[in-house]
Amino acid sequence: MTKVNVETAKKSALVRDPDWWRGAVIYQIYPRSFQDSTGDGVGDLRGIAQRLPYIASLGVDAIWISPFFTSPMKDFGYDVSNYCDVDPMFGDLHDFDAVVEAAHALGVRVIIDLVLSHTSDVHPWFEQSRTSRDNPTADWYVWADPKPDGTPPNNWLSIFGGSAWQFDGTRMQYYLHNFLTSQPDLNFHNPEVVDAILDVERFWLERGVDGFRLDTINFYYADKELRDNPACPPEMRNDSIAPSVNPYNWQEHLYSKNQPENLGFLKKFREVLNEYGAVAVGEVGDAQRGLEIMAEYTSGGDKVQMCYSFEMLQPKLLAAGDLVAMQTKLNEEAPEAWPCWALSNHDTIRHVTRWHLSPPAIKTYATLLVCQRGSVCLYQGEELGLAEADVAFEDLQDPYGIQFWPEFKGRDGCRTPMVWEPSNSYGGFSEAKPWLPVAPEHLGRSVSVQEEDEHSVLHHYRAAIALRHDHPALARGTFEDLEQIGEVVHFVRRWEGKEVYCAFNLGELTVDIDAPEGHWTNIAEDLNGVAIREYAQLRLGPWEYCIALKQEG
Repeated sequence: MTKVNVETAKKSALVRDPDWWRGAVIYQIYPRSFQDSTGDGVGDLRGIAQRLPYIASLGVDAIWISPFFTSPMKDFGYDVSNYCDVDPMFGDLHDFDAVVEAAHALGVRVIIDLVLSHTSDVHPWFEQSRTSRDNPTADWYVWADPKPDGTPPNNWLSIFGGSAWQFDGTRMQYYLHNFLTSQPDLNFHNPEVVDAILDVERFWLERGVDGFRLDTINFYYADKELRDNPACPPEMRNDSIAPSVNPYNWQEHLYSKNQPENLGFLKKFREVLNEYGAVAVGEVGDAQRGLEIMAEYTSGGDKVQMCYSFEMLQPKLLAAGDLVAMQTKLNEEAPEAWPCWALSNHDTIRHVTRWHLSPPAIKTYATLLVCQRGSVCLYQGEELGLAEADVAFEDLQDPYGIQFWPEFKGRDGCRTPMVWEPSNSYGGFSEAKPWLPVAPEHLGRSVSVQEEDEHSVLHHYRAAIALRHDHPALARGTFEDLEQIGEVVHFVRRWEGKEVYCAFNLGELTVDIDAPEGHWTNIAEDLNGVAIREYAQLRLGPWEYCIALKQEG
């Protein structure tokens, strides 16, 4: 088959399966830190295009590109000033089109990050909105009068610290910001705002994107009456969304997010997705109701296809009991819902450091991830087993870390540049000093180093992804017979008559469990999986696992 025919076949394969997202493996790219093609120390779209063959070699189904839109970069692209253009530091729309074309030629779909709950304060919509109370976009943001004593309208808090309200002297009103003061919240109760957002959705779908990652999907609507949030009892506080030093955790965010009107908007968003055969995965930012909201937003086939919450992004090690409780609760809330699991992303300490993982444990959690029911997100560098980088205060860029230093060092430690080769201190990321320093300890774990080591974490991730694709039961099957014995968790995945047994020892002690009945073939030999031996107990040493296919007959 000629090269042209191969590319045509790959492109047509992208069109054929409307349910490709079920069980898909999605690779997250943080564009500032992936590959610099211009020598300015900041990654860009051309750099992504250059590295797409590497991404395709992992066997992933899609890439998710974090924001590259025009922005003042106070929150590094999560403060958008133009939804329909590329910030010059990343390139231009032609460069984005080239990424889409190159990805599709390699059989990889493209998902982009839409930040819809808020804009930058220099977005033209907000610049006009703040000029008066009666201009065309006056009601496009959440504005409210002060209390009689001049204090904010209610007690809502910002994830980035302090009140969620900022006073504006021109309108003599407060505006809502759940994040930085420079990130005012849009008023989704206004139908004109909803129409404008749907126009943004269509703009990128027309450019060929295959879907969206929806940032803070549960923050779109605020309570119309602006009622105070109740206190969160100390025993219910959870620092998976905000660091423990942030009083944000002391409230139950009953009214500032998770509003029922959001369901109506998601249905409208899904209608547009359906016109193009596109998909969406939503980030559910909630410490108490994450799984419940995930189920609510993905059930019924008329909202988003996938959501991920923070259960696997939590600070505490995901032990066997946690996994059983999480999966049991999700199955009870909505067995038809479709989760998207992630161990690391651009907002959390890398899980290797967060959970203090040993080299065997890194590989075990990677294998466990691809055996879960749902889809999977991998964060750039995760496949190298990168630990969190230690970024000195003078090198910090993240306003979140600067605000809460030193108790919380922010998100820069997981955002340092990707390491491609170890020949210099920039790791092949750039020819110039990068916007964040490359961690010296990362150089020895670079792509080129691990490509030469058949036992590396990189090769393990490739083999784990291939295992998921080779066995549809792992990607799309049911999730049944979940049990825990000590720190061993085991379950069965079933799909179209095929049955795969999975058992994982997530602890430091050897555990013997009863082997499942029947004849089984070890399908994880390439991953050093333990085989099931007939008429014998299954013995799993520390961080060992068994993945086996039931033989027919």
